[in-house]
Amino acid sequence: MHPLDNVIWQALTTRQREFAEVAGHARRFVPEVTSLTGFSLPNAEGYASLASLVGSGGTAAVFLDEPYREREGWKAVGGALLLEMVSDNGVAAANPARSLPEITELRSQDSPDMGKLAALTKPGPFGSRTHELGTYLGIRSDGKLVAMAGERLKVPGYTEVSAVCTHPEHTGQGYAQVLMLELMQRIRSRKETPFLHVRQDNVRAVQIYERLGFRVRVLLHYVLLRMN
Repeated sequence: MHPLDNVIWQALTTRQREFAEVAGHARRFVPEVTSLTGFSLPNAEGYASLASLVGSGGTAAVFLDEPYREREGWKAVGGALLLEMVSDNGVAAANPARSLPEITELRSQDSPDMGKLAALTKPGPFGSRTHELGTYLGIRSDGKLVAMAGERLKVPGYTEVSAVCTHPEHTGQGYAQVLMLELMQRIRSRKETPFLHVRQDNVRAVQIYERLGFRVRVLLHYVLLRMN
């Protein structure tokens, strides 16, 4: 089994198990951290454990290898096709040699600003404690947080680059690339491999990630499920 197979489940059973809420064969991150949820296998036992974990009316955001098939008691209320991309060429890319904006390491006191930027740009599930999952970096303009990127899922040997976003009034400055390259360097310095998830239909982002050395590993089905 590859470390990135069933990656949410693997994260919650290895490097990030301290963030896990557990019921049988299902685990989820503490809701304030993120809505991501996993199970050992997407079978009847797995979905029963998931139901026990989230309860009536609860939701679960899962990654599936195949399209979601209707399950009794569950309703798909959202979803998208995701590309899982990996930068495994071993090259520690550097930021371009030009005047770079000041990069700030974001802390707990920055959480409200991070939440506002995530709510505006919608890079994916983001909670009040998401920043606890790893390093989060930002760029400020006149004191306002205008770009950020950070680490989310972690499994042995791999760390995910996530929450890459820029305020609409500050796009075109290369901020996302600057932050991503800094994160990738830090991840590689720990002898780990960067990876990420991106919507398949986000063509512009995919092209940027490819230029940064990422390649598509697998296609995943992101599904937001609600229990009846």
